[in-house]
Amino acid sequence: MTDQHRLTLTAAADVTPLGAFAILAITAGEGNGWRFSPEVLQASLPLWDGLETFVDHGRWLGQRSVRDLGGLCHAPAWDAARQGITLQLRPAGPSGPLVAALGRELLGDAGPHPRVGFSADLLFTAGPEQSVQAILRVLSLDLVFDPARGGAFLRALNSVPSVVVVDLQGDRMTTPRTTPPVEQLNPPPATTAEPQVLDQLAGYLLESALSASRLPAAAQAHLRRRFSGQAFAPADLTAAIDEQRSLVAALTAGAVVQGPGRVAAMLDSADRLQAAVDDLLGAPRDPAAQGAPVSRLSGVRELYHLLTGDYDFHGGVYPERLTLQHTTANFTGLVKNAMNKAIVERWNQLGRAGYGWWEKIVHVEHFETLNQVTWVITGSVGTLPVIAEGAEYAELKVGDSPEVASFTKYGGYIGLTLETLDRDDVRHLRAIPRELAGAALRRLSGLVAAIFTDNSGAGPTLADGGALFNSTAVTTAGGHKNLLTTALGSSEWEVVSTAAYNQPMLVANESGYYGTGAKLALNPRYVLVPRGLELTARQIIYPTLERAASIYTQNQQRGEPGDVLVVPEWTDANDWAAVVDPALAPAICVGERFGLRPEIFVAGDELSPAVFMNDESRIKVRHLVAVGVADYRPLHKSNV
Repeated sequence: MTDQHRLTLTAAADVTPLGAFAILAITAGEGNGWRFSPEVLQASLPLWDGLETFVDHGRWLGQRSVRDLGGLCHAPAWDAARQGITLQLRPAGPSGPLVAALGRELLGDAGPHPRVGFSADLLFTAGPEQSVQAILRVLSLDLVFDPARGGAFLRALNSVPSVVVVDLQGDRMTTPRTTPPVEQLNPPPATTAEPQVLDQLAGYLLESALSASRLPAAAQAHLRRRFSGQAFAPADLTAAIDEQRSLVAALTAGAVVQGPGRVAAMLDSADRLQAAVDDLLGAPRDPAAQGAPVSRLSGVRELYHLLTGDYDFHGGVYPERLTLQHTTANFTGLVKNAMNKAIVERWNQLGRAGYGWWEKIVHVEHFETLNQVTWVITGSVGTLPVIAEGAEYAELKVGDSPEVASFTKYGGYIGLTLETLDRDDVRHLRAIPRELAGAALRRLSGLVAAIFTDNSGAGPTLADGGALFNSTAVTTAGGHKNLLTTALGSSEWEVVSTAAYNQPMLVANESGYYGTGAKLALNPRYVLVPRGLELTARQIIYPTLERAASIYTQNQQRGEPGDVLVVPEWTDANDWAAVVDPALAPAICVGERFGLRPEIFVAGDELSPAVFMNDESRIKVRHLVAVGVADYRPLHKSNV
């Protein structure tokens, strides 16, 4: 039988009185890009009572360690002279001696001091132009290096005050009456208020009040000239500032359009961590997280350790070792989100650089299944026939496109190995979404470009039996009459534009109706060329006013749309093509199932076979698209 014992131990504590301090918690003005007004701060006073003070802000998601506890704040009050909230701080906790020592050091002499002060961690609602509307919660008031918004030690409450303060109840600035110290640890020498000290304090009061007023520069300069170099009552300065505010408001009220307020800066721990991962991988943050202060990740290895606790790189998640205990975020999910955003950004960059040329000439459509796509064409009912009085309505012939396309899946994966994580190779991780976006965009560019170059430049064979580009009359089955062999020039562009304009719309895909529809009556908007013909094409599309008025491009210069698109994949130096605006007459269509841009997936948890077999998290890219031709009429090709 096992003996059981119970032992009660009593811990002894050496309690050293640390004293208390009067501190300035926050002042009106701008901090981290947000503007705090005196009215908002005064309304928040009850939220500051009983607030804990820690040394430094929380490392990541706001979790706190008892080791960092440095004190407790109480007795919040509004200080009109400083335009801020004052508190009484009682050092307490393991970091209490550090807070007390720093306070005594900062108040002890007039020499240079480190930029140490108090910074509040807040939740608030925001209005237009980065203005704070209301403070909802004060999470903590922390002693930090280089605080953002005006927190500082004012005086030690257990010592005889040795600083000059402003008596706002009187008509002039005076020194306060001193009271016997409650507990003097290091009593400073008594001082008196010299005239130069009062002058300095008056100057400080003036500049602080003007800085917090948010008045235009001209109004601040006027008040500075009025009050500088002379004694004044604080009440007079406050009244003058209010007067200037009223004047500025009256002058600018007509130019201000105020929209509804919105809730901002309400980020939870997962949002903040996602913003940090976005910054690490060079991805754009979500709009709600723009400007939000978050701790910076040193590298991908730190992120991996924070979210897995896998310091030995075994490929698992170890909850007992997690630094971030209270978050549902995981390593693979955060990396996936950041990479998908990076893909969107890179896709847009490459598109603007030239590989997005095809987006201007195609019609993009979303589909809910991967079934074979049947494209729909426009303009198949040319004109409505006349119905005589009392006559029966006749059935209209509606043309339909028999052109179909199938979805094709493109993709692959890139391995994120244990070695990459251990080497903290952030540059490699950042490059992955950029490379994947470029590969997907070039794939789509190549698919659309091939429509014009397949079959020796004749394009794919359509359902009517004719090649996409041929010179056969449209009154013949399979005839498209949209192929020439002339080099690009002003007169040739006019010929091609006329041919596209005169193309007949579809009435029916059957004998007796070929080529009988009304004119398409649309001029080409885009000219497609290889790089060597870009200058020639631009001289045609954007001519000088001296060009003959009979040339169609002269009308484009006067307002008709037109543009030159360089096709990177085209290797023939002389072939070119013309395309009508797809918003008016779609010709080439792109179908997407899960989005036009590729998707990123990350398989990297402890159940992944690659993690166990290869010490590798796999970053997979998947792209499902269908590309095809719906109608030949808006297209014209010249194979020179």
